[in-house]
This record gives sequence, C-alpha cells and structure tokens, in this order.
Amino acid sequence: MKATWEKIDKNLVSIEVEVEAEKVAQALDQAFKKVVMKVNVPGFRKGKVPRGMFESRFGVESLYQDAIDIMLPDAYTQAIKENNLEPVDRPEIDVNQIAKGEAFKFTAKVTVKPEVKLGDYKGLEVKEITAEVSDEEVNAELNNLQQRHAELTVIEEGPAENGDITVIDFDGYVDGEQFEGGYSERYSLELGSNSFIPGFEDQVVGMQLGDYKDVEVTFPESYHAEQLAGKPAVFKVKLHEIKRKSLPALDDEFAKDVSEFDTLEEYKADLKAKLQERKEKEVEQAREVGVVDAATAACEVDIPEAMIVTETDYMLKDFENRLRMQGMNMDLYYQFSGQSEEVLRAQMRNDAEKRVRNNLVLDAIAKAEGFEATEEDIAAELETLSKSYSRPVEELRDIFEKNGNMANLEEDVLLRKTIKFLLDNSKTVA
Repeated sequence: MKATWEKIDKNLVSIEVEVEAEKVAQALDQAFKKVVMKVNVPGFRKGKVPRGMFESRFGVESLYQDAIDIMLPDAYTQAIKENNLEPVDRPEIDVNQIAKGEAFKFTAKVTVKPEVKLGDYKGLEVKEITAEVSDEEVNAELNNLQQRHAELTVIEEGPAENGDITVIDFDGYVDGEQFEGGYSERYSLELGSNSFIPGFEDQVVGMQLGDYKDVEVTFPESYHAEQLAGKPAVFKVKLHEIKRKSLPALDDEFAKDVSEFDTLEEYKADLKAKLQERKEKEVEQAREVGVVDAATAACEVDIPEAMIVTETDYMLKDFENRLRMQGMNMDLYYQFSGQSEEVLRAQMRNDAEKRVRNNLVLDAIAKAEGFEATEEDIAAELETLSKSYSRPVEELRDIFEKNGNMANLEEDVLLRKTIKFLLDNSKTVA
C-alpha cells in the first residue's frame, strides 16, 4: 500500500492512498461470498451461484461497495499510522478508482491535531494563595450542617416565606391558552431556590394556606421551548401546604448527634482540621490551574473546531450523567432552567476550548521534555486507585485493559507529570 499526504489548509490534510490490485481481488472475493448468500438465481440454492454467472448476471460492479467497505477502514488506519498523523475528526472520503484487476485509490481529507508553538514554560510565576482556615469559614460550615439537620414544621397560619417548602398546584397560560408542561398538582417547591421561572417564587411568598393567585411572569428569551421564549405567561396557583425549617441549636448535644465528639468545641476543632486539609488540596489545585494557564498564555495554537465540538459533547454527556445520579434528566433540567441544549452548549464552549488548549499545550511540553508514562508510573496510579476503590490492583488493570482505557490512564499520568514539572520549575509571587 502507498500513502502520501499534504497539508491543504491550517490543520486540514489530504491523504492519497493506493491499495494493491491483489488486495482488491481478495476484497472482491470476500464481497462475493457475502453478497451471494442473499442472491436468488433460478436453478441454484442461495450461496451456490458460480462467481462467473453472478458477475455475468449482476456485473462485478455490484461487488464494489462491499469491497470498499472491507478495504477502506484498514487502509485508512494504516495510512494514518505510517504518516504519523493524529486525526481529530472523521475523514471525508473520495473514491478515485475501484475496478477488478486494478489498484483501489482514494483520497481522505481529515482535520488533524494542530501544532503548538511553545513559549517560555519554565520559571512561570504562580500567585501565592493562603491555605489558612478562618473562624468564619468554620462557622459557615456549621451553619450548612445545621441547615441539613433542620426539621420541617407544618405551618397552619401565616404567609409563606423565603426558605419555606410549599406544596402548590399550578396551571400556566400563554395568550389565554394552556401550554404543554405548564400544569402540575401538589408540586413541592422551595421558595428562594430559583428553580422556577424568574419571578415565580417571589410571588408565591406571602400567600397563605388555601390562597389562589395569578402569578404573572415572562419566559426568558433563551427558554428551550421556542413557542414560549420571551412570552408573558399567567400561572393560576393554589397553595396547599407550607413547611418551615426549624434549625437545631449549635451546642454540645448537636455535636453528639452529628459526630463522635462530646462537645461542640471538640467538633469545631476537628471540623477546622478537615477544612484545612480540604483547603490545602484546593490551593494546590489552584496553583496547578495557575501554572497551566500561564504556560498556555505563552503558546500559540490554532484549535480546530472539531476538537471543541468533541470536548463539548463530552462535557454535555458528563453533565447528563451527573444529573441522572441526582434523579433528574436533561428534559426536566431544560424545563426547570428555561434553557435549551443550544444555550447549554454555548455556555460550555469557552470551558471546552480552554480544556482542549490546555491539553494540547501540556502534551507539547511533555514531548519537548521527553516525558513518558512509565510502567512504574502506571503501577503507582493503579495503586492509588486501588486504595480509593478498595479493589485489587490487578483487577483494576484488567478492567482498564479489557475496556481499552489503558491509553487514557497513561494520558492522565503524563498530564499530571507535566503539571508537576511546571510547578517544580515555577516561582511563587505575592
């Protein structure tokens, strides 16, 4: 097989591939064996039609597409490998020649991984960040814990307040007509959670048990349902229940209930130590982000749109998985947030582009420094994962290998090694 390539535009290359006539003959044989099983010819059982009769009756051209499907994937993969190209998108294929007794020729146009022009990446300045935990932070953590252990008390009289859990019926109208998804009975809504259309929850505040009220709102311009976007709406709301949080006192009894400590002061000291440990990790992560941002800012790279789209797809899928773990799906999220997939993608785009840029730069630095993910590195990473998931190292290795994820593991190890190198060679500034 022969394969040559040329750059035709920025990160777009054209690959000319020629597959030997001998392999074309083999592919045509395979194609015939596949197609003949589906052909009905009087006087012959399926699969028993002679090759010559088949070609005379249907033409050898009827085998070409199946032969192409057989040859093209391996030929394209081999061409990419031989020329050390790194595609980041699906290729556009043009068949130039396919004929019995002749070579198979095709052109593949594909976007490839861009080149990175590295700037100075040693001696980068990283801003100093304190890891000290203040008393205010400890108290804020206690208040959050207090909120989580609050008891709900049913309110029989008085108006609903921000923070209350209300149970309501609502029925929505736009231009005097009911709309799909705008009706629900006995819906549980926490006032002040901002989970409904802007302005809705504010108007439920002040309602009392049994009250009816017309809540007037306007759908956001970016609302996922185009027929509702930007439209004024009226929701007929009935309030059935009000539940109010009753916070426990922050005292020794509270400490005994939520921890193994006997006094609140002991618990606060332990909480401060844990916050300190968490903050030190956050500071280290912030330093990593800072040094990578500095390294990236010093580089030049033209990122293909395909890489940004792929990363956005990954981020969207990850977001969907996290929603599912919380018992929600994308349709419900779009309904409650008033967003659409298009809007969400647009919001993710900048982060996706930054992730792609960072990974490209880190990969280029790793290559410039000759870094590799050694077997010792992989073993250490698997040991760390083994402790985290309480599973044997060999079992984890087997899972990665069977799922074809060893390359991803190696890439993660290499990225972390490169970031550590940048930090070790950086300067801390106030």
